[in-house]
Amino acid sequence: MSDSFSKKITIGTRGSPLALWQAHWIKSQLESLHDDLTVDLVKIKTSGDKIQDVPLAKVGGKGLFTKEIEESMLRYETDIAVHSMKDVPIQFPPSLTLSVVTEREDPRDALISRKNLKLDDLPKGAKVGTGSFRRTTQLLHYRPDLEVIPMRGNVQTRLNKLESEGLDAIILAAAGLIRLDMADHITEYIEPEIMLPGGGQGAVGIESRKEDLRTMNLIFPLDHEESHRALEAERSFLTRLEGGCQVPIGVYATIDGDSLHLRGLVGSLDGKQILKTERKGSVEDPRAIGFQLAGEILEMGADKILKEVYGT
Repeated sequence: MSDSFSKKITIGTRGSPLALWQAHWIKSQLESLHDDLTVDLVKIKTSGDKIQDVPLAKVGGKGLFTKEIEESMLRYETDIAVHSMKDVPIQFPPSLTLSVVTEREDPRDALISRKNLKLDDLPKGAKVGTGSFRRTTQLLHYRPDLEVIPMRGNVQTRLNKLESEGLDAIILAAAGLIRLDMADHITEYIEPEIMLPGGGQGAVGIESRKEDLRTMNLIFPLDHEESHRALEAERSFLTRLEGGCQVPIGVYATIDGDSLHLRGLVGSLDGKQILKTERKGSVEDPRAIGFQLAGEILEMGADKILKEVYGT
């Protein structure tokens, strides 16, 4: 390996404003850590970016926002991928791995309403836009009188639809709005007791090739141990339920000292049936906590709900 080659890393990223913000953020962090390092960005259009007029759950398949980026890494065209962790499938290709999870931003969902009304104050029959089954089931459980309008697109596109489609409110991840310096749009942060976040929401991860130890050594200082352990618990829960971001599953881990607290949820699409459970355990064993919690919620009947969802 030449010395010049060793001083360069290429990041594969989606081209959306939020994805680019995250990739540039990782680039700046790496360049500030390593004086002699050059970091380049390669924009890659994924299947999820190309298909904009169909709800993701109906598109089917896994890795809608990661597959093409991973393929570029396997062809050695890029060295790492920077992902929003809520978009990352549970299974990685055999030669790739999640190397780094950066410190998590606010994981909550955020309500943006046209008349600055909070969730409890929206009028009966108000139209609320979201592209997430997880948000839909919890929203309809909390406010069955609301009308949920499916929507897709990047953050700015969804904000525009609030006006152009005559919606009363939309729900987005708070983290994306904060990172894009758009937090002033937020009417209300929705607490996890009302709307449990999705696995990985608010966290940025770095994927790399397992055998590429040079790159691993360069990116490893960006890993945030507490966020990484929380993500391991959430992703273990999702793995056992075979769920991802297109399924009505919520899961959220918090860490206090040596203790990890994991909350999980599975709901029917109409919001009429919501199963919730939680478990605490050692922060040293996040995957076991996630696996056990998934077993508990399956025993409660989550398998029947998920079979119905997958059937539709």
